[in-house]
Amino acid sequence: MITTFPPLQRMLAAMPEHLHAEAARRYADRAPVLYERLAGLYGGRADFDSWFGNLMEAVGRLHGARAPALLALDAERAARPDWFAGQHMLGYSAYVQRFGGTLRGVAARIPHLRELGVTYLHLLPFLRARAGESDGGFAVASFDEVDPALGSNADLEALTAQLRENGISLCSDMVLNHVADDHAWARGALAGDPALLDYFHTFPNRKLPQRHERTLGQVFPQAAPGNFSYVAALGRWVWTTFYPYQWDLNYANPAVFGAIAEALLGLANRGVEVFRLDSTAFLWKREGSNCMNQPEAHSLLQALRAIVDIAAPGVLLKAEAIVPTPLLPAYFGAAAAPECHIAYHSSLMAAAWGALAEQDAGLLRKVIAATPPLPPSASWLSYVRCHDDIGWNVLRGEAGDGAGARLARISDFFAGADGGYPAGAPFQTSAAHAAHGSNGMAASLAGLERAADEPARQEALRRLLLLHGLALCFGALPVLYMGDELGMLNDYSFLASPERAIDSRWLQRPDFDEAQLALRHDGASLAGRVYAGLRCMIAVRREHPELAAGAPRALLDTWQAGLLALARGPRFLFLGNFGASEARHQLEPGAWTDCLSGDLRCGRITLQPWAMLWLERAE
Repeated sequence: MITTFPPLQRMLAAMPEHLHAEAARRYADRAPVLYERLAGLYGGRADFDSWFGNLMEAVGRLHGARAPALLALDAERAARPDWFAGQHMLGYSAYVQRFGGTLRGVAARIPHLRELGVTYLHLLPFLRARAGESDGGFAVASFDEVDPALGSNADLEALTAQLRENGISLCSDMVLNHVADDHAWARGALAGDPALLDYFHTFPNRKLPQRHERTLGQVFPQAAPGNFSYVAALGRWVWTTFYPYQWDLNYANPAVFGAIAEALLGLANRGVEVFRLDSTAFLWKREGSNCMNQPEAHSLLQALRAIVDIAAPGVLLKAEAIVPTPLLPAYFGAAAAPECHIAYHSSLMAAAWGALAEQDAGLLRKVIAATPPLPPSASWLSYVRCHDDIGWNVLRGEAGDGAGARLARISDFFAGADGGYPAGAPFQTSAAHAAHGSNGMAASLAGLERAADEPARQEALRRLLLLHGLALCFGALPVLYMGDELGMLNDYSFLASPERAIDSRWLQRPDFDEAQLALRHDGASLAGRVYAGLRCMIAVRREHPELAAGAPRALLDTWQAGLLALARGPRFLFLGNFGASEARHQLEPGAWTDCLSGDLRCGRITLQPWAMLWLERAE
């Protein structure tokens, strides 16, 4: 516990007086957890109390710089902390350069987002990235400036203001685990600054890295094998979990935590309302472990949440923790020490695709059964596709004995094995019969790219809408990936680039298709059919509180392996047939309304292959 008040006094002294009372109240509420978590990490250092005071002074300065419109948003959302968990929420994720070209181009897309019903826009990395290859922008060279190719800081502030006026919150990536090798911190380390060298994990020889490698996995075993890179200019080995040009940050150094916290609050002051905390599972290193999901990583996230709650309580933190289902709840924290507001439900996404491949909803049922109730004012994030691969290893627990071979078969299926309907590609598979990930746009994986006739197109369309229907009904904040609302297909142009050809994730990073956008209201076109199907589901979802993130859900028994029956409260039922044969289900007595068509249903019903029903018990 805090026994003296200098940190509070320093925080208040750094902000205008009219903000003192509310800031002091929030500090009193959140400082005990903040101090306890940071003291647990850094309290053994002689300079800890001085460092903590400096940190709170910076927090006060950044809170004091918050614009009146953002302070008003803070107050509004603090009074309604579950504002993001309702059934009206809909996300959309896109690369700036592919969706609008620049931040100003993204602003021109706001009418499309509004028409679709979007309330949350995740723009993938738009900060200044490493010169040259940058892992799609995730090798950040500066947390303080927009990439000049995409616009300016003024453009970012203008965009966030326009989005707010249209009821849309901007989400930005905040890459926590690493920075680019040309970030100022890395350049300072290369120049011999010992303070900045301590921002990173570096080693004079391979002895300790080799000991760590015994228990570490590999994120990109083909493109970037191993977890350490020799940097000749430094004369040392550097911890590089992802790529050699992404240097892992040393969070055992409190200066790193402070710098990251200040960077996040600086972006929040530019109008960013949600932060996707990238690579959260990797933040703390411990010899003898896989260096993922360590307790200290959760302490860091809880401390960061406390700072946000004090300085910018209208801001949300979202955990990008692509981990097995049992490890996900920890990223929400506890009532006394909350962590992130939102967590990706990656195992739900992977299991839905797996159900299509196996024509069996068994994996899905296991994942759903293992999903715990949400804590207050929290939400899962559901999705069908994203900029990254479908990672099969999150399902190892649910896949049971022989999981490796089973998941490899699923991966092979989405690579088009045996002439199946998917047009996808494997990703970073390190062995012939191992499964790491699969890539491809949702429409291509669902069969639209290879569909040769109208019956095949109808089946592919049903598969595509089935997956999105589950994401919309599950009880989460659903996020659409750019182009999926139009049925956009794989982009193979990356194969012409030697730097990108090894990375099949570029399949799902096409330029937004203006021609397909123009056809979105043409019911005879594929783009129009996909768009109409999604818009119908989105509109229906907004009218049903049973589909909010925190509303109850329950699995119902079915006698067919491919059929999933998911109840949302006593009055709403999602039925999804993941098989290639018709499925039948006996409804509970009474009349049910098909929410998507308006038809009445009762008794024993039949679903076509890959079809779904959204049913509401009639009054």
